[in-house]
Amino acid sequence: MEERGMSREMIEALLQEKKLKDLSYERILSSMCTYPHEMAAYAHKMFLESNLGDSGLFPGTKEMEDEVIRMLGALLGNENAFGYLSTGGTESNIQAVRAIRNRKRKEGMSNMNMNIIVPETAHFSFDKIADLLSINVQKASLDEELRVDVNSVESLINDKTIGIVGIAGTTEFGQIDPIKELSEIAMDKDIFLFVDAAFGGFVIPFLDENYEFDFSLDGVSAISIDPHKMGMSTIPAGCILFREEFYLDELVVSTPYLTTKGQCSLTGTRSGASAAATYAVLKYLGKEGLKTIVDECMRLTRLLVDGAKRIGIPPVIEPVMNVATLSFPESEVGRVVNALEERRWRVSITRTPKALRAVIMPHTDEETIKLFLDDLEDVV
Repeated sequence: MEERGMSREMIEALLQEKKLKDLSYERILSSMCTYPHEMAAYAHKMFLESNLGDSGLFPGTKEMEDEVIRMLGALLGNENAFGYLSTGGTESNIQAVRAIRNRKRKEGMSNMNMNIIVPETAHFSFDKIADLLSINVQKASLDEELRVDVNSVESLINDKTIGIVGIAGTTEFGQIDPIKELSEIAMDKDIFLFVDAAFGGFVIPFLDENYEFDFSLDGVSAISIDPHKMGMSTIPAGCILFREEFYLDELVVSTPYLTTKGQCSLTGTRSGASAAATYAVLKYLGKEGLKTIVDECMRLTRLLVDGAKRIGIPPVIEPVMNVATLSFPESEVGRVVNALEERRWRVSITRTPKALRAVIMPHTDEETIKLFLDDLEDVV
């Protein structure tokens, strides 16, 4: 840091220089984030100083968070769900598992060899959870459609299993695990079931096909959903929801010098701006607006997959939501992705099976898909 500050003009020039180094979303097909909706950006700026970590000082912001929790709960089958707005899926996943771990501790279970069961397609945040919470994360195998194999889940359950996880919108393939069957297992075994719907939560309710994945299933104990993905809010905006309030109680720590008596969030200071942004964009779009966005993303996803088929590139699976995975020989996929990167496209590679992965977010339009397909055909 310099002894004396710089002029506003110099700072603006520096910022512009750094901004030009960042990629714009127009040619990014690898991210599950997008440009926030203009209404979200407007609200975010208005509430920049709001801190939900000390919510008694910002009652208006807290009212918006409470309303968002109600709206998201209703979207996911239970408007009376309990939760809070997190920084995103990783925090939500940590908190869901931490809540059931703490509950089991109170019931007398030793932390030794506690485990949860997740699909092989689970987000890498569960590897962090294993480290942070000192529990074993067991990975169940997948079926031919890249959904978690229910028989594999059942075979891994033992007397130290505290929870099972299903993914509603896997990060790599956009697949939906058989949550109904997992719910039946959870009820039969009296086990906590957490649904990671960080991406799919704002997609699945608006698909033409009906999927059972939320609190309408009695065995579902908790769900995560990220407004800063397909909800078009600002970053960071995630959400963790519980069916029962006592799970939130398992996360509370005393906050004697704040305006609240306790805090259940993982972070202390929390952005009120993100809560305002989420509140504003959900109020502005409503269910009709969100469905319009999902419908267009799905149309473009099908356009991409159909175009790839015409040039001899099949999908790994037919897209369930707005994630397309294109199949290449394993020796070729890296070369194709690198060649596309040279043409300023950003796509990614899945783990198993290896495939080219493209996420069709709201910033993508038809012209972009056509340009991408032209370059893809040249590359292959």
